[in-house]
Amino acid sequence: MSQEMNRRVAITGMGIVTPHGVGKAVNWEKTIAGESGIRPITLFDVTDYKTKRAGELADLPVPCWRRLRTSRLDRASNLLSHALSEALEESGVLDVARSSSPPIVALGTTLGGMTSGERYHKRYIRKGPSLARASDLADHLAHCQPLHLMEEFSIPGTPRVFSNACASGANAVGYGFRAVRARRADVALCGGYDPLCEFVFAGFHSLQALTPELCRPFDQHRSGLAIGEGAGIFVLEGWEQAEGRGARILGEIIGYGESNDAYHMTRPDPDGRVAALAVRRALEDAGLGPEAVDYVNAHGTGTPFNDASETAALIGALGPRATQVPVSSTKSMIGHLLGGAGAVEGILTVMALKEKWLPPNVNYETPDPDCGLSIVQKAERSDRMAVALSNSFGFGGANATLAFRAVGADA
Repeated sequence: MSQEMNRRVAITGMGIVTPHGVGKAVNWEKTIAGESGIRPITLFDVTDYKTKRAGELADLPVPCWRRLRTSRLDRASNLLSHALSEALEESGVLDVARSSSPPIVALGTTLGGMTSGERYHKRYIRKGPSLARASDLADHLAHCQPLHLMEEFSIPGTPRVFSNACASGANAVGYGFRAVRARRADVALCGGYDPLCEFVFAGFHSLQALTPELCRPFDQHRSGLAIGEGAGIFVLEGWEQAEGRGARILGEIIGYGESNDAYHMTRPDPDGRVAALAVRRALEDAGLGPEAVDYVNAHGTGTPFNDASETAALIGALGPRATQVPVSSTKSMIGHLLGGAGAVEGILTVMALKEKWLPPNVNYETPDPDCGLSIVQKAERSDRMAVALSNSFGFGGANATLAFRAVGADA
């Protein structure tokens, strides 16, 4: 589609659930305060694991499901329900979406209904196949959680599910952005999610990627990542439509870039060359140069290889500006939300632009010569907050970058 047919894409609703809690208010308050949501794990037995902590949401409220049995629904569906409820309530777009063409529903996840799969397996082993519920086995599939949501909220259409490692949530948001911008849809409900479960915890533990200490992105003494859980949902729509119906516009998505290292199954390319391509593509998509970037919400997992590679990628993409742009990783507070990371971190980035605050990179104490970036150690006000990037770099070399602009900034 020609550039002339493209339209601006407004963000009119956002919903978020993380280890900090349910909703944007509590998440923003705790993020700016630099609080940690990494706590002792209670969802499963960690006796035999070296790492005992993760970004677990304590006492996750169970939504009141009207059309489906609450007992059937897993943790992933409950996380998503809270995020979508907040986003839809804020946007007020659902009636519009139902009365026009079906909205795009695009969600990213690495685990899908893994907690349902675990529940089925435990019952099968302990009680036998006759007492293992077939619905748990069916709900293990990653498309079931979006279908549950669409049934519950009476949303028409067919969901798109992205499972591309840790870039999944950003991929889904990028897909929704492109669909609305190219006028293939009037509304997109897009984001990502993943629950905390033992299956993936054990997998990362076996890779020796989990830190038994504090998660310290970009610090010289970083020793690994912390797994977390959560969900994030954006409501996207054409700018003119949003203005026409009097919606409150929270921000704007202006660019999306993706690439793939094809370097290693789990380790990023050390020179960050292909990850830099995703960043450059996002800026080119937005029609901007490196000088426009005011903040980067980094992928920043806290592993030795990832943080050094991402530093190289930012230097490769932004040039001399890379060492001047404020950078932080909110994973230091809530952990790595896997398929939910790109969406949740995107929402926090939009909130940073809206509120003119730089989120902190907590636990950062000792600069690393291999990570020579301008790391935000404590939350601080910044009047220069017009454009920001959010990076998601995953296993298998999956790279995605989203570019956002604050409302009122020059278009």
